[in-house]
Amino acid sequence: MDLSDNVTTIKGVGPKKVLLLNKLNIFSVEDLIQHYPRGYQDRREVTPLSQLTNGTPALTCGKVTLIVKEYSKYNQKQILRVLVEDSLPGGETDTMEVVFFHANYLEQRFKKGDEYFFYGTPKIQWGKRQMIFPEFFTIGEQETSAEFRRILPIYPLTMGISQRELRKLVEYALNASLASEYVPQQIIEENRLCTLDFALRGIHFPEDKEMLKASKFRLIFNELYLMELGLLMMHDQNRQLRKGIQLRGVTNELVARLPFQLTAAQERVREEIEADMESGQRMNRLIQGDVGSGKTVLAAIGLYKAVASGYQGVMMAPTELLAIQHERTLRSLFDGLNGPDGNPIKIGLLSGGTKPAAKKILLQEIQNGSMQIVVGTHALLEPGVAFQRLGIVITDEQHRFGVEQRMLLNEKGDRPHIIVMTATPIPRTLAMVLFGDMDNSILNEKPQGRQEIITTVKEEIDRHDVYQFVETELKKGRQAFVITPLIEESETMDIKSTEEVYKQLKRELNNYKIGCLHGEMTRSQKDDTMRKFADGEIQLLVSTVVIEVGIDIPNATVMVVENAERFGLAQLHQLRGRVGRGVEQSYCILISRGTGNYAIERGEIMASSNDGFYIAEKDLQLRGPGEFFGTKQHGLPELKLADLTRHIKILELAKKQATRTLAQDPLLNSWDALKRKVTALFEKGTNL
Repeated sequence: MDLSDNVTTIKGVGPKKVLLLNKLNIFSVEDLIQHYPRGYQDRREVTPLSQLTNGTPALTCGKVTLIVKEYSKYNQKQILRVLVEDSLPGGETDTMEVVFFHANYLEQRFKKGDEYFFYGTPKIQWGKRQMIFPEFFTIGEQETSAEFRRILPIYPLTMGISQRELRKLVEYALNASLASEYVPQQIIEENRLCTLDFALRGIHFPEDKEMLKASKFRLIFNELYLMELGLLMMHDQNRQLRKGIQLRGVTNELVARLPFQLTAAQERVREEIEADMESGQRMNRLIQGDVGSGKTVLAAIGLYKAVASGYQGVMMAPTELLAIQHERTLRSLFDGLNGPDGNPIKIGLLSGGTKPAAKKILLQEIQNGSMQIVVGTHALLEPGVAFQRLGIVITDEQHRFGVEQRMLLNEKGDRPHIIVMTATPIPRTLAMVLFGDMDNSILNEKPQGRQEIITTVKEEIDRHDVYQFVETELKKGRQAFVITPLIEESETMDIKSTEEVYKQLKRELNNYKIGCLHGEMTRSQKDDTMRKFADGEIQLLVSTVVIEVGIDIPNATVMVVENAERFGLAQLHQLRGRVGRGVEQSYCILISRGTGNYAIERGEIMASSNDGFYIAEKDLQLRGPGEFFGTKQHGLPELKLADLTRHIKILELAKKQATRTLAQDPLLNSWDALKRKVTALFEKGTNL
């Protein structure tokens, strides 16, 4: 039997059974073998009745002393009660009642005086022991005993298939087929991996814990090794062979004119960027920096170096508000600086809100090269946006864009240098997976003078006190944000809406100018509101998460988040980063209506740390890699056993071995079976 054979080739799988298996995504023999257990029952050791623990599944045994049939006086339910006893030293006995509902047919299976094994979850109350509908067999049944008294797998099921049926199908498939090795033998031997056939048998029917451990390690390694191979090949199969644009522009003039001194971390990353751009190799760099760490100035340095070398630069942001802010920041930084032609550097803004007439002129200037730097949103991806000489592509808040979108922008030039930036720190494990081909720069310092933000968690009843605290900051001449998850009040969910909070604050803090900002406003309305807030005309801004990233208001010292339980940890950290951008002490107040352990734990994490990388790791642990900032858009293959939050060391080993394999043969032509596995795992995602 071949692993690729349809599951119908397995004995016992007919038309009805195959439909049930299909519900479990089992279509082939290999699918069945890779339908791994979700847990195990260790039935090797017998627990005496006297040592049973309430609620803990166990295998026990006893002699039948009484069999009673009866009907419930409440609902006439058939009940079969079997009393069993176990001898104790000194001639005393312990007893347990075994109960079966609607199963009087089982009466014939029991005989007084015979001993039986029982496996189930005991219920112990008032000194009495009881098992309801346990599995059982007679001690003398050798064949059944061999099947019963071992470590048994517990599978995810669907209605119509029992654990016993699925175990038999898996065991038949394992005995009828032999898994072929596809991992290079050298890797198996050097890392002392068990064979694949041993691992598959051991994951389903382990003889002991050591066999299960070795089997899991091998199969987890296989998953991560294949994933790393595919990702490395998909991202950049011939990275070392790719030539890039060699840029010699000098950035000293820009750096000297900065109104602040670069931190040591910024200087380090600046050197890395400049070395990349001068190397003749294509830069492919990820810059991770916590909120307020100063990534934008590094983007400006990269853009200036490209312009000073006679090239154009482009910077893409996920929202119009952030794109507008980047454009204004760059104009401020480049004010008074000239390009190679001696004229002031031209900076343009392209977004969905750009008027047709202005857009037409801008597209012409981009195409003829007179527009040297373009900042924009997804509008940059349109076919009509054509650069004359694109030297660098920068994507801000990269996790907001899919792989295909970033590639579309990169392809608007001839091998331009690439920088992707994020203020959402990426856990080390995900960074290894998603950006394994990129050089990683980390900004782990904040500019001098900035203090740690004090974070507290409050309940709904504390709302008045929170607003009073906001007022004390406003009296000092500071500004504040209040963030809500919805625009309009919801009839079905108990969530504070933007409009509701805006009206309430206008009543309670009527001596202050309060603004409202949300995604359904027009561009001019958003611009006008943000301009007034930035200029201090608005003291308190009620907003949705449209301000989550990038908005820089140094005078804002308070961030209040309504219904904080509705936001992820990474998102809360981003919102918190909108304050604390000046020298004054800043505060983040999370108003939460969540009362469960999950909500409490999240609040404690936020209150205890301002470290974005720590929070990102915790967010990954709580939500899993599939949800963490939408990693599904990156095309990751499904992992059946591997857990990126727990198997970091195996991931590091897998990446090391995958890198080594590709160094020997970048296209895997020496390993046909391995190449087929990688291709099948990624389907259309690879170009092998």
